[in-house]
Amino acid sequence: MTTSTPERETPGTPERETPGTPARETTDSATSRLTGQSRSLLAGPDRGRVNRNALRGRPRLYTSYAGDSALLNTPAKRWWTLAVILLALVLPFWLTRDLSHLLSVAMVMAIAGIGLNLLTGYAGQISLGHPFFMALGAYTGAVVAGEPGSIVIGWELDLGIALVLAAVVPGLVGLVVAPLATRVRGLYLAVLTLGLLMLGEQVFKQWASVTGGSGVGRAGALPVLFGNDLEQTYAVGPLLIEPHVSLYLLCLVLLVALAVAARNLARSRTGRAFAAVRDRDIAAEIMGVNLLRTKTLAFVLSSAYAGVAGCLYAILIGRVAPEQWNILFAINLLAIVVIGGVATISGTLIGAAFVVLLPRLLEWLAPWLPFVSTGSGGLITIFQLESILFGALIVLFLILEPRGLFGLWHRIRTYFTTWPFSY
Repeated sequence: MTTSTPERETPGTPERETPGTPARETTDSATSRLTGQSRSLLAGPDRGRVNRNALRGRPRLYTSYAGDSALLNTPAKRWWTLAVILLALVLPFWLTRDLSHLLSVAMVMAIAGIGLNLLTGYAGQISLGHPFFMALGAYTGAVVAGEPGSIVIGWELDLGIALVLAAVVPGLVGLVVAPLATRVRGLYLAVLTLGLLMLGEQVFKQWASVTGGSGVGRAGALPVLFGNDLEQTYAVGPLLIEPHVSLYLLCLVLLVALAVAARNLARSRTGRAFAAVRDRDIAAEIMGVNLLRTKTLAFVLSSAYAGVAGCLYAILIGRVAPEQWNILFAINLLAIVVIGGVATISGTLIGAAFVVLLPRLLEWLAPWLPFVSTGSGGLITIFQLESILFGALIVLFLILEPRGLFGLWHRIRTYFTTWPFSY
């Protein structure tokens, strides 16, 4: 005669649900063993909800996918973003005309860098032909909203129309080139886009009615936006908005709008498709990602961003020549992406500011550097030192910190967040 011994219940495990026991009773018995915040999260009438007291001291606790993937998913990000935007709005009224112009150029280069980062950083398509699309945008804006001359064409339309067409025309050209570029990848794609850059430079030199010809160039679009001439001074209450401030604010508004659009794209389904193609395109295709459509979309968006940046760049510097859109310009754009941070919008902004402001910083430091001269008397010139620093920084960041300056900031922030626990 065998006697059945009852099963021993392991402490801490919930009771087994018998066929006649309702699921509610089983869950309540398991909940009754919880204590502290766990009990407050699962027990009571607000079952499944997280109240503010439970979230206090735990700012990184997300209770939904939407909260985790939000554009600004922490209070710190929201406050810092607001502070940076307010500072950017105030800066042109404090700084000199020269520094305001320099910051405007940095914002324009940031727009171009965001476009290149969408293609290279997010979609993994290495491109050296980005200046070609910037040139298309610059000359499209100059033709649509520029002043006609003895050689060049100019329709003198509004700058708003010119900015739209400066994005559409390079985007359409990118749509034509994309099927050819998507057939190759890696080094072959870089060589293909480099050939496109060289071909475009020769075309621009010969197309004098649009570009002004080799060594001559032409002025950019006239800064008349929605009927308002940005070259005039406007009074808004006690503030006087001078021409350089107007151009600065225009670049700032476009940068914020395009950066937010790129960030939203990166965290959407399309952005995840970009990342899948970048990491392993064969696996992405097996999972259902259309490689041709994804790569083409990345190429078109990158070209459109470059066109807007090119139109603004031509307005800021006053005159553009076909010789400006060369391989050195492409290297500067790559330096913005690599030094700032690959596949990060914030890193692109940091990288653009670094690349544009570094030459000015070297000019200030030149009198205290004995081996650097502004003429021919020293060991090296400022331009040579700038090239050496760019090359060295690209190599160092690629080897030591692939995420660039943004990666360094992330390491520092994480260290102080988890201090004194090193793990």
